[in-house]
Amino acid sequence: MNLSFDERLNQILPRVTSRDFLDSKGLGNEIGFWIFDYPPDRELDMRSFLHGTVLPALTKHVPALCAETIDLLQLVKGLLEERNLLDKAMDMQLSKGDDSVLAALRSVLKEDKIAQKIASQHDIANLDLLILTGVGAVYPMLRTHTLLSALHPIMGNTPLLMFFPGRYDGHSLRLFNTLAEDHYYRAFRLVPENT
Repeated sequence: MNLSFDERLNQILPRVTSRDFLDSKGLGNEIGFWIFDYPPDRELDMRSFLHGTVLPALTKHVPALCAETIDLLQLVKGLLEERNLLDKAMDMQLSKGDDSVLAALRSVLKEDKIAQKIASQHDIANLDLLILTGVGAVYPMLRTHTLLSALHPIMGNTPLLMFFPGRYDGHSLRLFNTLAEDHYYRAFRLVPENT
């Protein structure tokens, strides 16, 4: 049976609050990285459900679950502001185009640096769950598969859930269902379409 998008949304909360999920059990020594992929045209619905249903329910869970949500666009914007590069980057984009600004920012926005920034801003070891959003908004500044790889040594036993506007089949990530596939094998689909 194929689940609709709304049915898949309704499975998020039971999955992320289960002891198996929180303890990363049943994964055969794999890290607790999970991806909820969804149709890109349902981005606003996904955001609304996450912020209106999932996050409030996590705080009301007994016992309360300590989850942090990182919007990757806000993280990148903050990093550029800290280095006084945001206005310069926008001016460069207008005058020289996307390719030039991306090349200029590449050293600042390397995925291992972003992973270290996440580690410095959040007490990951004391979280029950870390949630990543904003994947589509930071493309092509950040590559999802590279960021996830950079987060492997940082996450320890804390589960990570990434909301992904596109398709993840357990082997590759296809952002917006159209861009070339990035191979990534170390995450699990949180809610498959087939039950």
